[in-house]
Amino acid sequence: MQMISPLEVGLGVRDLPRMRHFYETVMGCTFVSEVTVPAAKAAQAALSNSAYTVVRLQTSYGERIKLLASQEPAAAEQHAGPILSRPNAAYLTFIVDDINAAIERLQVAGVELMTGPERIEVRPGTYLVFCKDPEGHVLEIVEYQDIASYRNDLNNRSA
Repeated sequence: MQMISPLEVGLGVRDLPRMRHFYETVMGCTFVSEVTVPAAKAAQAALSNSAYTVVRLQTSYGERIKLLASQEPAAAEQHAGPILSRPNAAYLTFIVDDINAAIERLQVAGVELMTGPERIEVRPGTYLVFCKDPEGHVLEIVEYQDIASYRNDLNNRSA
């Protein structure tokens, strides 16, 4: 499959205004579009039995996050324990140039830091912190000390 545009990731949300505010103000995404899909098309697309609204946001690097809110939102689920012990574990990774500044920004916004208030060095020169958005979606914030090597690894892979 040949991608023709940056990857979009969809997140089912219950409180669309709150989540849009979080991703725009805390995570630095910009608004792209908003559209409502009627119930008949939503059911046909296997997304919802009721109408839903999609808000597209874009990161500073070009990827897009779709926040999808059904008129009949699902109940919240709580999962304790390590991320990979959760059913269908998934998270979004934001690669940043200054993880300490990102941690400070998250703390000021009252974001739950799953890994604590300090960055974790998972291998030499690679630092991360995990946190949750207001509805519990897991986010990873990563800083690569040698971002050029990281980018070269991506560019040197064959298609």
